[in-house]
Amino acid sequence: MSSKGGGTALTRRNYRLASDTDKPKATGIVNEKLLSDYLHHVFPSTKQGPALASLRKPLGFQELGAHLERLLSEGEPTEDTRDQLIEGRLGPQTVVLDHTSGFEGLLFVDDDLLGVIGHSNFSSIRATTCVYKGKWAYEVLISSQGLMQIGWCTLNCRFNQEEGVGDTPDSYAYDGNRVRKWNVTTTNYGKSWAAGDIVSCLIDLDEGTITFCLNGQSLGTAFTNIKMGPGIAYFPAISLSFKESVAFNFGSRPLRYLFSYLPLQNPPTADLLKAQKLLGYIKTVLSTSIDTQEERLVEKDCASWRLHGEPTVLITLAHIFNHFAPLMCKVYLVEDVLMSFLLGILEGGGSVDEHPLIQQLLDLFWLLMEDYEVNECLKQLMMSLLRAYRFSPIIPDLGFQIHYLRLTTAILRHEKSRKYLLSNKFTFDVLRSVVFFYIKTPLRVKEAGLEELIPTTWWPTRFDKEGKDERDPKDETADERLRRRAYERGCQRLKKRIEVVEELQVQILRLLLNNKDKGTGEASRYIFLNKFRKFLQENASNRGQHPTALCPPEYMVCFLHRLITAVRTYWDDGKRKSPGSVNSEEAYVPPQLFYNGKVDYFDLQRLGGLLSHLKKTLKDDLASKANIIIDPAEIQATSMDDLDEDEESGAAQRPFGAAAMGGALARPSWLSSPTLGRANRFLSTAAVSLMTPRRPLAPPEKVKVRTLAVEQRTEEDIEGSHGNDGLLLGRPLEEPDQPIAEKSLLEIVDGIVMMYNLSVHQQLGKMVVVSDDVHEYAVALKDTEEKIARCPARRPDILEELQKSQKVFAEKLNHLSRRLAWINATIYSKVIYNLVLESQPMLDVYWLLRVCIRTIEHADNTGSLFAFAPEFYLNVAMNAYSALKNYFSPANSMEELPGYEETLTQLAAILAKHFADPRIVGTDIKDSLMQALASYVCYPQSLRAVERIPEEQRVAMMRNLLAPYEQRPWAQTNWILVRLWRGCGFGYRYTRLPHLLKTKPEDANLPSLQKPCPSLLLQRHMAELLSMDKDMAASFLNSVLNQLNWAFSEFIGMIQEIQQAAERPERNFVDTRQLKVCATCFDLSVSLLRVLEMTVTLVPEIFLDWSRPSAELLLRRLAQLLNQVLNRVTAERNLFDRVVNLRLPGLESVDHYPILVAVTGILVRILVDGERQGISRAASVLLSDPFVGPLGPTVAASIPSAPGTMAPADRKHFSLHAYTDYISEEEERKVERMLAFLTEESKQAAASTPTSEEDLCPICYAHSISAIFKPCSHKSCKACINQHLMNNKDCFFCKATITGVEDYSKPAGS
Repeated sequence: MSSKGGGTALTRRNYRLASDTDKPKATGIVNEKLLSDYLHHVFPSTKQGPALASLRKPLGFQELGAHLERLLSEGEPTEDTRDQLIEGRLGPQTVVLDHTSGFEGLLFVDDDLLGVIGHSNFSSIRATTCVYKGKWAYEVLISSQGLMQIGWCTLNCRFNQEEGVGDTPDSYAYDGNRVRKWNVTTTNYGKSWAAGDIVSCLIDLDEGTITFCLNGQSLGTAFTNIKMGPGIAYFPAISLSFKESVAFNFGSRPLRYLFSYLPLQNPPTADLLKAQKLLGYIKTVLSTSIDTQEERLVEKDCASWRLHGEPTVLITLAHIFNHFAPLMCKVYLVEDVLMSFLLGILEGGGSVDEHPLIQQLLDLFWLLMEDYEVNECLKQLMMSLLRAYRFSPIIPDLGFQIHYLRLTTAILRHEKSRKYLLSNKFTFDVLRSVVFFYIKTPLRVKEAGLEELIPTTWWPTRFDKEGKDERDPKDETADERLRRRAYERGCQRLKKRIEVVEELQVQILRLLLNNKDKGTGEASRYIFLNKFRKFLQENASNRGQHPTALCPPEYMVCFLHRLITAVRTYWDDGKRKSPGSVNSEEAYVPPQLFYNGKVDYFDLQRLGGLLSHLKKTLKDDLASKANIIIDPAEIQATSMDDLDEDEESGAAQRPFGAAAMGGALARPSWLSSPTLGRANRFLSTAAVSLMTPRRPLAPPEKVKVRTLAVEQRTEEDIEGSHGNDGLLLGRPLEEPDQPIAEKSLLEIVDGIVMMYNLSVHQQLGKMVVVSDDVHEYAVALKDTEEKIARCPARRPDILEELQKSQKVFAEKLNHLSRRLAWINATIYSKVIYNLVLESQPMLDVYWLLRVCIRTIEHADNTGSLFAFAPEFYLNVAMNAYSALKNYFSPANSMEELPGYEETLTQLAAILAKHFADPRIVGTDIKDSLMQALASYVCYPQSLRAVERIPEEQRVAMMRNLLAPYEQRPWAQTNWILVRLWRGCGFGYRYTRLPHLLKTKPEDANLPSLQKPCPSLLLQRHMAELLSMDKDMAASFLNSVLNQLNWAFSEFIGMIQEIQQAAERPERNFVDTRQLKVCATCFDLSVSLLRVLEMTVTLVPEIFLDWSRPSAELLLRRLAQLLNQVLNRVTAERNLFDRVVNLRLPGLESVDHYPILVAVTGILVRILVDGERQGISRAASVLLSDPFVGPLGPTVAASIPSAPGTMAPADRKHFSLHAYTDYISEEEERKVERMLAFLTEESKQAAASTPTSEEDLCPICYAHSISAIFKPCSHKSCKACINQHLMNNKDCFFCKATITGVEDYSKPAGS
């Protein structure tokens, strides 16, 4: 490696360090005296005092090697000293986790044997080294905050899947999840830990005590009088549950927090001393210049040092690096010496650009160190920075985080270093570097200094009767206003400090996305892009297989926001340079990316199904529309590759589970080694070629396109060149021929959309929990204060308990409001955007929504090729809208977003068109579209957006909604129609059911709890369609009546079972799932009745105009179902009454009001509001139904005939007069008219001559025989045979196929 003596040459980099006699003076080497003075200044001897400086020997480059060796050997510890340092410890010098015999359960262990993830119920593992005397310490870096027990154990401890460290007599543990200490028994101890904390485990075997510290703060002595003596030695140990992860530091790196305890692993004292000496020599070189004119040495500020190629300086540094470079390959020295030195350079403040010394030093590293040495040094330096950033404690000014991010930025500004770190497989992949873009939320407000930063807390104090926060500033008291404003000022102070961190994070991403640094090879952006795609693949492919390999969603949220900011900056820079391209506000992903095979979508689902299937079925469309030809032989090869890959994946995973049982260890951790996932193969294309459109008559000319693995792609494969469109190969004719942006940015935007779909949306929902907690505690505090005000003076005991509760709620609110301030500052904070205050993260999600909308619109224009689009674009469009509506309020409002109404209308058009799009085949995505549309029509603003889409699309949407309910998920369709009607029906203007108002308020954001907002426009479209298309109207209503019959019958059957279970003498419980299904059937029955009411109101002729083919049949079926409902719900002491009076949890929605009011609405419409002929027909059919019984009395039992009529005292009837807030006076009058009319009609029907039994229909025995079947001549009434023929063509009696039905009238002489 190097010359140890005073030779004249060094083998490192073949530098030839020649003597003065070998080299002419013109080379730049200074004269001997000045050189000697310079070298003595840089390398002063510790044995020579200042008085002897004039007597020292001349020093030249020939003697420098031996002189430097002598200096470095001074102060090295002797062998005896080394032996003394390890007294009291047994085991190897290098301390790691014992993966061969010291574990129980299944664990994933890092390749450095210091990190571990639990992969079974409760796994345990210990270290390889134990201690029996002295004071020792080690640190545990908490990566997840779940159930773990960390501490010490002896070799005698035997663990299993239920008992771990602390559960046996000779083991002691601290559990920060449950905040307890364990040694067979357990007691409260310490504080709760969080991901990013550091636990220090200290054992004093002189005093017999064990202590734990959290982030450097002692939690107190946990255990005293621990067992000691001959044969007793303690190992570091941990037990952890499934998916929990930690990393140990036994001393291989400097311990973060220093105590008067020794690390288990000895620090490299000799190497540390050498490194510090050599670094001192380097600092002297940097701060000393040689004035050759005056032949003297000049002191200067080392910050201004530049690498100018001066031979004297370079040869001097080469001698230093001869010893310094090998030391910089050791992680301990890199973290303790080099990182501290580089951080010290930046301590002066100012921008990173103002400290060019770091760039100069990195140039020096690459010049004077071997490639493998500088590579290892950079790798260890970056990993040390990553750990330091992640595990730094939160302080108010975020000083630690800013410090480490500034150094990371400075290093990444160096082009050669940046490209090495990006291209290195294990160092700076996206999976690790994403840690740099996260700002962790403090769980312990006091330690984070938020009490000083936000001294005044505030929370909402005014709520309406449903528990919603009423935010009217005019109603605030002066004290409330002062508190709110002080709280907002504290939030602003916090936000300004967080913005510094966010800006540094964006700077890092801008460096990684640089595409102009092509001087030393491929530009950084293309290296990053391939790593980014690999990161997405690992997170998409491992979601169900290895959850431990996933990037934590809270990290993904911050990464997404920073990446959007950086990408949009580069996008707009490109727009300024190329005015014809698209602005980032109008960004979208062109549809070519979905089918030309240039971008890997792994095994993610496409809208049209599997990719291999789409290639086979749509190959002609690809050729005609996109000029892309796929070789059939390659399609078959792709299918075979899929099979091979599944086998490889299985083979890779089989040894994976046994990782901790010896052999090669690998943990699929996002913070360590890469995962063993699916093989990184490009599945999205086979052979793709371009057909020249200018010569349509000639056979297509095939131009083979390389199919490359993601990491092998180059700039040319992405951006294209010389007629090669790169990522945009195969532009369809519908796509405009104009530049959009740099093609690499398009793929990154596509990845951002995928990333949001993977986990960001779910995480945004979790962040709202703190806000919900504040609301719940605020309601509880207000309720407690009201009780204190009402508490009688004679009950001081109750008053004392209430005051205790008040204090607890207030303390919790103070804590939560400060935590919420942190979340508001990082997620929901407001920034100036076009003179409007908006949340930057909210704007990011809104931008993502608009990107998805435009992408879907462009893909939709390609016709059948739309099937190639990945499903996640539709998912993100729906989820982003949901997030904007639910997750960012009340801090921000969607209405303030630029272009909000236009965006709502565009999304409405997508939902209206694609919820029944035959090109979409996935069941899950179709259900999601239907649910999104159902939610969309529940809110006034989004419903108005549906009304703003073009009329042709509105009519098509309504036609799809009115398709028959069989063979499709009809419940959501019916819900949509009900929402369009709610607010127009009889007594159908409520938000919550009347009997539920006194119960606990539900989530006010639920679609079902929104105020009625009917759409008269869409109702008109529905009426026109049903009126004009008689066949569609008949099939639609037949399916609605079938489903109503099924839903209500199921409901009655279930409440019979519930009633029987409730009446049994033995104690029993009804299954909650059964109760839920029962309530769902009831809700479906009510909603189907409302759709029937809507249809009867809008298009009464469907039932009452008997010139229409199915009108009479539909009316008879309607009457039959209405009579069944009334008989079941209103009979004396019926089953329905008994179950409703039980008030079982889960059946809250089951009550008389919703179902009886729906039935009454239908009856009023056909018996009161219609024309005379229709009313007569309806009354005749209703009263002739075999299930009717005495209809007038039945309805009268549920609806009083006159206002003020009271039932006898011993009976309680349901009465509309009890719901004056919900039933209008006009509606009451209509009911009274209907009852009077029905009573009169019933009397007349009773007085009429009864029909002979022989003349009645043998099927229903309700109507006279009126039809004869051909060819078998059997007879029935028209209603029975028409209903039967809608579903079956066989005769009731002989099963012969019916070819026709003729009218039948009884002969006169019979």
